[in-house]
Amino acid sequence: MMSIAVAAVVAGDPWLDGFIVLVSLATFVEFVLLIVKVTRNVPFRLAAILAGAVYIGLAGFVLSRLPVPMIVGVIGAVIFVDTFAYGFGRTLGGPKIAPKISPSKTWAGLLGGIVGASTWLALFVYVAARQVSGANTLGFEIAEIGTLVAMGAAIAVAAQSGDFFESWLKRKAGVKDSSNLIPGHGGFFDRTDGIIPVVLLAGLLLSSAP
Repeated sequence: MMSIAVAAVVAGDPWLDGFIVLVSLATFVEFVLLIVKVTRNVPFRLAAILAGAVYIGLAGFVLSRLPVPMIVGVIGAVIFVDTFAYGFGRTLGGPKIAPKISPSKTWAGLLGGIVGASTWLALFVYVAARQVSGANTLGFEIAEIGTLVAMGAAIAVAAQSGDFFESWLKRKAGVKDSSNLIPGHGGFFDRTDGIIPVVLLAGLLLSSAP
């Protein structure tokens, strides 16, 4: 899936937009299947499906409108959050955030996610600055470091919130994965749960920028 995603980014439109649409649709279908298992109440199902359509559809739309460097930035940030969260959580352990929803998520993991997102943002900003100005030194002022960490914290919380949301749905539905479409990795929703809220956060930040 990662190879296909990279190929779509390199190929650009219309392949990239098509890939985003397909992943969004697959994610939404898996979301609907989870909701059907979560509740038999038809009004609740319809309300949840409508909310999911807005949640997932809006994220797909925002992602399709982002420039390619921003798409790389968003996906890279989520990958760094997941990787560092896993490393910190396994190494440090400690108290769980919400064991009834996701037994493996710890506060140490969230700290790792913040470190990972902040590290990715620093690298991303550095590369972007070099491309614009040709600077060869890596250095940030205290205020800039504070901004990077604050943004990293927001990204980490958003990504893990998306993961918690899907974990809660799967627990309510009594399933381990959203589907078996990606052998060994579950379904599309299992891979996009943390990306969706981060994409929405990026869209909100861009829309509020002067």
